[in-house]
Amino acid sequence: MIHSISDCAVLHNGVRMPWLGLGVYKTQDGEEVEQAVKAAVEAGYRSIDTASLYHNERGVGKAIQACGIPREDLFITTKIWNSNQGYDSTLYAFEESLKKLGLEYLDLYLIHWPVKEKYKETWRAMEKLYKDGLVRAIGVSNFHVHHLEDLLTSAHIIPMVNQVEFHPRLTQKTLLIFCKEKGIQLEAWSPLMRGRLLDEPMLNNIARKHGKTPVQVILRWDLQHEVVTIPKSVHAERIVANADIFDFTLSDEEMRQIDALNRNERSGQDPDHFHFDF
Repeated sequence: MIHSISDCAVLHNGVRMPWLGLGVYKTQDGEEVEQAVKAAVEAGYRSIDTASLYHNERGVGKAIQACGIPREDLFITTKIWNSNQGYDSTLYAFEESLKKLGLEYLDLYLIHWPVKEKYKETWRAMEKLYKDGLVRAIGVSNFHVHHLEDLLTSAHIIPMVNQVEFHPRLTQKTLLIFCKEKGIQLEAWSPLMRGRLLDEPMLNNIARKHGKTPVQVILRWDLQHEVVTIPKSVHAERIVANADIFDFTLSDEEMRQIDALNRNERSGQDPDHFHFDF
């Protein structure tokens, strides 16, 4: 059972990854992201998740340098964007992200989306970065089971993490089971479905029973499914509240009730049919 914000998942290579982190998607570079990271660190967070697409790696890096926490106690994730995928371009993009963050190494580097004809070469480059000691763990994001199966036909290293959209209306049961069988840690982006779940009566009933908010119930549900979760916020009070999820436990029946909200409904794009500018 996960009892505190300092508790960690252990990835299949032995690296410890905090169960709760701060996501900074759509957080503006500069003061906004710096203040969000500062508030998170002060609240006990040690994991920060960014991406080259977010255009805020510099601000995250400044906040890391100023936070006063030893580098080895932090867990920093970034991702390679679609237009940079490929072997040589991945190595270059990694160096650019590392430079913007002002770091000597990353804790986790992810392929942001499974770009056809490119993600295998991208993964080959990521394996090199891992073997060279520049990143402690490598993984993927938005990979369905069939993407993972295809990648594993040529990969020398099994991804340590798969970060996907995961929330009570998109429970990804088949993917969750597959990843557990392969030793791949599932991680939830958009765990709150961008706020669309907060008026759900059943979640509110469970929240009242525990003296919590629907947000806290959903994040606890993530953890009890052994899914790493990275809610985003730029408000210090919400960042603190999102971490107040370690003093209660959802019952098996409550977990089943929340699971039953599944509609296979996405707030983001389907990894089989995504459309982004390259």
